[in-house]
Amino acid sequence: MGWPDKLGFFTGLAAVWDLNQDVAALATGLAGGIEEFGVGPDEAVLDVGCGTGNLTAALLARLGPNGRVVAFDIAPAMLEVARAKNLDEARTWWLEADAERLPLAAGSFDRVICFSVWPHFDHPAAAALELARVLRAGGRLHVWHLASRAHINSIHASASPAVRDDLLAPGSEVAAVLETAGLAPVQVVDDDARYLVSAVKRTG
Repeated sequence: MGWPDKLGFFTGLAAVWDLNQDVAALATGLAGGIEEFGVGPDEAVLDVGCGTGNLTAALLARLGPNGRVVAFDIAPAMLEVARAKNLDEARTWWLEADAERLPLAAGSFDRVICFSVWPHFDHPAAAALELARVLRAGGRLHVWHLASRAHINSIHASASPAVRDDLLAPGSEVAAVLETAGLAPVQVVDDDARYLVSAVKRTG
């Protein structure tokens, strides 16, 4: 299935997305991961495929007055739900955008976080190149799920045809894609508890 089908799928889920999960437990997991990543108070962070804004909220809680989050999604309905949570508009910018074509300046982010979105990219290599473009030299990118690859793939395989084939590749394969895009992998976790591929944009 292509981009229009996925747009329709996520648009239809926007109103019930948070009702179908334990939001409190999710917030705890997100806060723990952000702390592990070492997100600094003044960072500019790109929230890729932000959905209903749960990661955005966790980032704002971590960042200081000079930090900022640019959160984007392909589904306007998801963005509407996120904005309705009354998150800090002074430190947050919302965009309807596609990861392969971002209306953002090169080198404008200290960190890029792809939380629960990577399997939905139709062209992962192209998305990786674009995300690397907007990341500053020495900045970090994280491909992250708070569940195992097997669990994520099981959910997608039994879901709508729009995302049925959106399977998460082994961490080593995603690391190779990031490396081709000019990012140096520094951590790969692909076990029964979670999934994380972290990489740093090369400086030379």
